[in-house]
Amino acid sequence: MPRVSVVMPVHNAAETVAASIRSVQAQSHPDWELLVTDDGSSDDSWQILTELARLDSRIRPEQSTEQLGAARARNAAIERATGEYVAFLDADDLWLADKLTRQLDFAAEHKAPVTFTAYYKIAADFDGDARDFSPNGRVVPARDELTYSALLQQNYIGCLTGMYQVSALGKRFMPDLRKRQDYGLWLSLLRDGTVARGLDEPLALYREQRAGSLSGSSRLSLAKYNWQLYRKVEKLSLLRSVWALGQATVRSTLKRRI
Repeated sequence: MPRVSVVMPVHNAAETVAASIRSVQAQSHPDWELLVTDDGSSDDSWQILTELARLDSRIRPEQSTEQLGAARARNAAIERATGEYVAFLDADDLWLADKLTRQLDFAAEHKAPVTFTAYYKIAADFDGDARDFSPNGRVVPARDELTYSALLQQNYIGCLTGMYQVSALGKRFMPDLRKRQDYGLWLSLLRDGTVARGLDEPLALYREQRAGSLSGSSRLSLAKYNWQLYRKVEKLSLLRSVWALGQATVRSTLKRRI
C-alpha cells in the first residue's frame, strides 16, 4: 500500500490537536507521514507537537512565527510531502481507524486519483478520542461521482476526507484565500476533466464550528469567499458565478441541518 502524506494546520488547538494526531496514529494503514504546520500558535500547541514528534518520527512539525492562514499553512506542509497521496485533517477533527485503508482500497479499485468519503458531524465540545465515538446518525453522505460542473454547485468534499494522488496529478496546492481554499483545490483538480469518486461510508468526524477554528465561518463569510473563488480563481463569467453561488447557498443550508 502507498505512503500517505497527511497535512495538518494548527493554530491554538492545544485542547484538540493531540486527539486528532492520535486518530492518525491509530490508522490500520501505518505508512503515513503527518506534516504539521504550527501557524503562529500562542498556546501550548507547539509544545504538544514537539513532544508527540519526539515519540513518533512519522510526525513532522514545523513552526511559523507568524500566522499565515489556513491556505499557506497547508501549502507549507504540502511542499514537504513525500507520499504518493496527499490527505488532509484539521487539528480539531478526527479519523476513524480504517479511514486510510478503506479509502486507499477504494481509490485503487476505481482507479480514481481524487477520492473522498462520508463523515459524521460531532458536537464542538466532544472531548474523546475517535475510538470513543458512537455513531450518532449525523452523517454527511458522499456522492458517488463529482465532475467540475457538479462541484461548482456545492463543495461536496469534506476537507478531512479528501485525498489526491500525486503520481497521477502532480503535487497540487491550495489558492491563497483566507477561506474556501480547500474548495479551490478540489475545483482545480477537477477542472481538466478528472472525476472525483466518493466512498459513501462515514470514516471521519467533523467537529462543528467553534471559536478560533481555522475552518469556522458564518454563512455570509462563506458566500463572500465563494464569490471570490468563482470570479478571481476560477475566472467564471458573472452569470455563471451568480448561478454557482445560488446553488451553493441552497445546498449549504441543507447540509447545515444535518
